[in-house]
Amino acid sequence: MTDSATRLMLLDTASLYFRAYFGVPDSFKAPDGTPVNAVRGLLDFISRLVGDYQPTHLACCWDNDWRPQWRVDLIPSYKSHRVVAPLRTEGEGGKHWLEEVPDPLETQIPVIEDVLAAFGIAVVGADGYEADDVIGTLATGAGMPVDIVTGDRDLFQLVDDDADVRVLYVARGVGRHERITNGVVKEKYGVDATQYADLATLRGDASDGLPGVSGIGEKIAASLLRKFGDMESLRAAAEDDGAELSPGQRRKLLDAADYLEVAPRVVAVARDLDLGAPDLTLPLTPVDPEGLAALSERWGLDSPAARLVETLTSLRR
Repeated sequence: MTDSATRLMLLDTASLYFRAYFGVPDSFKAPDGTPVNAVRGLLDFISRLVGDYQPTHLACCWDNDWRPQWRVDLIPSYKSHRVVAPLRTEGEGGKHWLEEVPDPLETQIPVIEDVLAAFGIAVVGADGYEADDVIGTLATGAGMPVDIVTGDRDLFQLVDDDADVRVLYVARGVGRHERITNGVVKEKYGVDATQYADLATLRGDASDGLPGVSGIGEKIAASLLRKFGDMESLRAAAEDDGAELSPGQRRKLLDAADYLEVAPRVVAVARDLDLGAPDLTLPLTPVDPEGLAALSERWGLDSPAARLVETLTSLRR
């Protein structure tokens, strides 16, 4: 059961600030000439989303580790095409990889963190895990309706109509986002949201460096999951000569046995991280108005900061 008086919004923050960086003109600059298009765009995205959905709780979920070593150990190709330096540091949690991020965006990320802190908007990350895993943990058992804002289809696996968890999918833009429920997943992909991670495993995903099962595309993957239910049952069927599988499908699945042994753990979003007890209550006024004013002046953010302040204040009416 969920509490309809409260609503949690979880932002896949990197997904949004990358989108802002590429979607907002780089002519927006701070007084010193530093580009601030990603900062401005992210603030306006938050204003729009909060204004439209009026959450009582909000978290900017963070990639403390965008390419966790434990996932790379299982599938070495995981996000490998995004790596620009093979190794940055070796420390707790294993290796840490340097992601390809445009320099003008890299310089804006600390500004984003400072502005969110001045507003008092929770930023939640976990060492050794991606923002997806933070989102999965916060969404699971939230006890209130949850809106997950992302451009990443992987998070469709978290959709749960019974728990009132849906995805606001921004692949076509924040202003043109889709509300993804289980019915939408089933209509688009032919499987329930609970089967989406297995579908992604079988199909593969070039954007994440997941090869999938050779010769098993999305439609065949969906038909196999409709017939056998889940990956465990499908793999058992591949080992059973009496199961209803074509010889070609059986051979493809058996040839991919090593991949199928580890890929589900890579694709599955973590749901049980120890995140402590972060306060996700959405502040209705900035917690540090003087600090916000100073940041706005320094970085030329007066207009987007004022819009977000107005949006938050309006929630009290």
